[in-house]
Order: sequence, then C-alpha cells, then structure tokens
Amino acid sequence: MKALIVYWSGTGNTKGMAEAIADGVKAEGWEADVFSVSAFGGGFDGYDKIFLGCPAMGGEELEESEFLPFYEKSKAALSGRQVGLFGSYGWGDGEWMRNWEKDLAGTGASLIGGKGFICQESQDGIYAACVDYAKKSIS
Repeated sequence: MKALIVYWSGTGNTKGMAEAIADGVKAEGWEADVFSVSAFGGGFDGYDKIFLGCPAMGGEELEESEFLPFYEKSKAALSGRQVGLFGSYGWGDGEWMRNWEKDLAGTGASLIGGKGFICQESQDGIYAACVDYAKKSIS
C-alpha cells in the first residue's frame, strides 16, 4: 500500500506535519512519497491514499500562488479517491479547513476521517498527533 503526501509550507509547520504523517504511514507498513507542491510533477495513480497539506493564509484561505492552482488542476483526478487534508494556522478558527472540506466533497473524493486535521502553529505534541492521525487514516 502506498500514500502520497503533497504540501505547501511557508514557515515549516505544515512541512513538519507532512513529514510526521509520512512517519505514521510508514509505521503501519505502508510506503509514503512526500513532495512539496512545487516539486510534485506526477499524478495520483498508484496511490491508495492521498494527503494534501496547506496552511491557512490571508483571510483563512489556501495559499494562492502555488497550492491553490495545483489543487484546482487536481480536482478531477481526486474523484473517487480517499483524500486527507491537513494544515496549520496562526489565528482564526479553522474556517479555511471547513471551506476546503466542503470544496473537496464537490470533487467526488472521500475525505479521510470525515474532516481535515489542523494544528495551531507548532504546538508541543503535534508530531505525535500527526503520526496518530496518519495511523488512523490508513487503517
């Protein structure tokens, strides 16, 4: 079994979450490929689960210059797939994730766990929480 993790990170928090999710996937005996959105040039074929990560930006929205264009272009290919959403935020209440969850539902993808996984900044214990999220997501 194989998981794909694609993320955008400005401060490093979401990158750390992506790496911890990969560790959780691997701990369950799966393979995990991790890419920043700018380094990802492939498709979704060959992956059993897909995790997409982006922090909240501006007025609680997805990052506009790299991540959002990638996501918009990928929507059709996400249909019928199991997708996990994750990201960090510094303020607000997670509205960007709720909006993203609703948007993903419109693609025909299945949201892993029924909701996205968020972390406010770089809290203590987030590594373990991300590993646990990944383990639960692939079982």
